Amino acid sequence: MTGRDGGAPLEPVPGSPVVILVRPQLAENIGTAARAMANGGLFHLRLVAPRDGWPQEKAWRASSGADAILDAATLHADVAEATHDLHRVLATCPRPRHVVKPLLTARGAAAELRAIAARSLRAGVLFGPERAGLDSEDLARADALVRYPLNPAFASLNLAQAVMVLAYEWWLAADATPARRLMTNETRVATKAELENFLGHLVAELDACGFLRNAPKRPGMVRNIRHFFARGEVTEQELRTLHGVVTELALGRRERGRVEKG
Repeated sequence: MTGRDGGAPLEPVPGSPVVILVRPQLAENIGTAARAMANGGLFHLRLVAPRDGWPQEKAWRASSGADAILDAATLHADVAEATHDLHRVLATCPRPRHVVKPLLTARGAAAELRAIAARSLRAGVLFGPERAGLDSEDLARADALVRYPLNPAFASLNLAQAVMVLAYEWWLAADATPARRLMTNETRVATKAELENFLGHLVAELDACGFLRNAPKRPGMVRNIRHFFARGEVTEQELRTLHGVVTELALGRRERGRVEKG
């Protein structure tokens, strides 16, 4: 399976942990797990005794272009061999079986993995076979366990989903993307001066058409209009559009003979 053409130009991210799939059953699951790894910036994949052997063409077909990860994957006879060069090992475990070890969430595991990498140590994460998960011997080789806090009435994940959750949290732990931002595309958020210019235009036309004719209520009505536009981040393009709307409404009023009284 080496020297394959195509696929995304994936490369290892410095400090990224090793993903170790223990006794995976289906080649398609290995492929989709590789795809999940690529989504989260993980690259190093080790396979422990896959049921149907390795390599398997179905894995590449299921990976959606994560070929480089599968090309570089290594095959191991057991967990001891797959973890021999690692300094720290975590193990996913949906149902801890009387094991006394630190128990981490996916987010906690991501922070732990980042901290391990910051010390120039290498870490790996064990993922068990699809049906039974990791056995007691596998868990005994781990320094800590990882359990995802999911709906207790239905916490079932397939192999790729389990890898995806951890890969996402690992990537997010060092990602600087703002939690919230406004998509402005080709435009930008309007300045206060631009907003004031539009509001002056709007209020003038509202006075002209009689909408603000109730003098006692006028100040409050103008404030409400101002609050409406100040509540969100109005863009420069939106203001230009609204200027056009107000202008056309005023022209239409004049064309119909409804001109303001002087």
